[in-house]
Amino acid sequence: MDWRDKLNEVKGAVPQAEETHAPAESKPLKKRQSEPLRVELDKRNGKPATLVTDFQGKDDELKELAKLLKVKCGAGGSSRDGEILVQGDFRVKIVDILLEMGYKVKKINFK
Repeated sequence: MDWRDKLNEVKGAVPQAEETHAPAESKPLKKRQSEPLRVELDKRNGKPATLVTDFQGKDDELKELAKLLKVKCGAGGSSRDGEILVQGDFRVKIVDILLEMGYKVKKINFK
C-alpha cells in the first residue's frame, strides 16, 4: 500500500462539504438592472479608458462586477457612483463579457 492508497482511504472517510453557492463568474449579478448598461470610450489625461455607466444596484454588486471586468481585461480601474472605469480600450471585450452575463448593453462610440 503506497501513499496514494492511504490518501484515498482518508479522503473517502472524511465527509465532503457540498458547495451551496455557485462560483462567482456564473452567479447572476443583474437583479435590478432594467436599463441597458452603457459602454463607451473616454480619454482621461490623453489615455484611453473604457466606461461602463448606468449601473443600477448596490455598491457591493458594482464593485464585484468591476473586479470581474478588470481581472478579465487584465487592467486597472475604479468603480463608484454607478460607473466602472477600466484603464485601456476594452470596449469589445467588456461588451462580450456583459452580454455573456445576461446584461443588456448599449454601445457608445463604437466604430
